[in-house]
Amino acid sequence: MNWIILLFAGLFEVVFAFCLGKAKSSEGQEMFVWYVGFIVALSISMLLLIKATQTLPIGTAYAVWTGIGAVGTVLVGILVFKEPVTGLRLLFLFTLIASIIGLKVVSH
Repeated sequence: MNWIILLFAGLFEVVFAFCLGKAKSSEGQEMFVWYVGFIVALSISMLLLIKATQTLPIGTAYAVWTGIGAVGTVLVGILVFKEPVTGLRLLFLFTLIASIIGLKVVSH
């Protein structure tokens, strides 16, 4: 169950990164709304990470959490913010995914 909580914590990390990206390209009240979304998503992500680390090893949980956030944020950058897609970028993205899966497999 805590692996599922950790997955959601990582997904909320993606949400707060997305909100930060949207706030960067906004002005006025719209920017304020994106920053509020950032703070809410950040808070939820942290609370879920705290919950997950009550039973999971902290090093593994933190690495998986940041990995999920990194992979998700790169994908959001490519799909939403039209960041460039290169072969090397995809290679390292798949390497990161393999590392996250590997940490899950070898953790108790």
